Amino acid sequence: MAAVRAGVVLAAVVAAALTVSGGSRADPRTPPALPGLPPPFLGVAVVGSGGRTEAIDAYGNVVGRWTPGPAGRSLIYNPPERQAAGSVPVDTGVVARARIDGSWVPFWQADSVRQRYLPGSNVLRTVARFGERTVAVTRSVGGAAAAEADRRWLGRARPLGSAAPRWARAMYRRSLLVLRALADRRTGAVAAGAREGWAYVWPRDASAVAMALAAAGYGPEARRVVHFLESLDLETAARFTGNGDPVTGRAAQGDAAAWITAAAQTTGATPASLHPGADEPGSNRDTAGPLPPWEGLADYQEGDRGNYLGNALAGGWLGAVVQGRPPPVAIHARFATTAGLVHEANEPGSGLDSAAAWVVRPFPQPALFPLARRALLRLPADSTRFGILPSEDWDGGEDPWTAPTAWSAWSLAALARHDRTRLPPIASRERHAAMGLIRRLRRAATPAGLLPERVDVRTGIPRSTTPLAWSHAFAILALRELWPTAPKSADSPIRAS
Repeated sequence: MAAVRAGVVLAAVVAAALTVSGGSRADPRTPPALPGLPPPFLGVAVVGSGGRTEAIDAYGNVVGRWTPGPAGRSLIYNPPERQAAGSVPVDTGVVARARIDGSWVPFWQADSVRQRYLPGSNVLRTVARFGERTVAVTRSVGGAAAAEADRRWLGRARPLGSAAPRWARAMYRRSLLVLRALADRRTGAVAAGAREGWAYVWPRDASAVAMALAAAGYGPEARRVVHFLESLDLETAARFTGNGDPVTGRAAQGDAAAWITAAAQTTGATPASLHPGADEPGSNRDTAGPLPPWEGLADYQEGDRGNYLGNALAGGWLGAVVQGRPPPVAIHARFATTAGLVHEANEPGSGLDSAAAWVVRPFPQPALFPLARRALLRLPADSTRFGILPSEDWDGGEDPWTAPTAWSAWSLAALARHDRTRLPPIASRERHAAMGLIRRLRRAATPAGLLPERVDVRTGIPRSTTPLAWSHAFAILALRELWPTAPKSADSPIRAS
């Protein structure tokens, strides 16, 4: 193992970082977690500003690194399968250690560890306590100038309205900085997360990021994301590399074209027609041709192929808005129940689907608002203290997911604004439900303010990719819907603290 410099700060005792490649495969075991923290080698923070990107675990270790951008080439192999199995070698990545009584001791053996970003930046500081002594390690990409560059970028953001509470402003700022870290500043390729297997571009995730950036005042960045997305051949895969190449293993899904079109409209770009039959993949296509298929494809839950609500809403909206056609599916007939909109067509027992929110935002179809309202008011009532499941009949365990929690809050807040003059009592319920979801989202965030893909239902400790770009994008959109900027202050700078 060779000692390297990795932005290490010394305090009370000497700290160092060791870099390695590979590691023993002879039945390795991940070290145990400290109380209240996730295990080592699960990334819970991201460092970077759209170039080289690093994932940092709760103990200050660099457990993932991608170049030249967040969806680029992986330089540290830390597969999620080993993370889940607890078999990550102890010398994976760049390990933070402290010199204690003549020996180098990793931070996961400390008495306690806490982690925060420097204000208004993606520069991360991890502090470990060994008895009465402390050690601090600071991680950045770009050296001493990184924090100031982040603050300048954050200063361009459109602020929340003046009534927004302090915690909402903090969530907004941190979410913007997450998007800065996970969106390639050269190409617009947005990584879903800084983790092996997630450091790819999913069209729906990246489209939500473009919408959030546009809403926050980052027009050029948002249009760069859309430009990248419109270059993809959506029929070939569900996810793509930072170069636009399809990634095998997950088939194309039924909502990608609609998400990209919605993002293009939001950013002021001219939407490309994204239907099959173009001469060249990724080219602008004849809008008179057939729409992309949605039936018989996987949806955002990425399970078996089928006829699912999210895809139907996306397909219907795309046909109505882009080509002036009536929706290709009778949503009422195939998805409606007395409780709201269910997950699978002609399967009333498939359970309410949080994708019902999409009929409000980003695929507005006002005739379906009453059905969406029923589902969205019922789902939060059954939520955990950290958020909701994607759908009632969800078979992926009991841990809540932050993206459905955040997109449901966004649409409930939009319904509240829509109903405030014509249906004030209902609007009040909708806003109350949206606020409840945002508070659950805040509770699910890490101490550094980052949103995991999902958290333990009992403890709130991250169980998966952290941060998730999709969740932070919806958080930004929900916060802006709850506390919109007054017109006279739309161009006021945002404070970086």
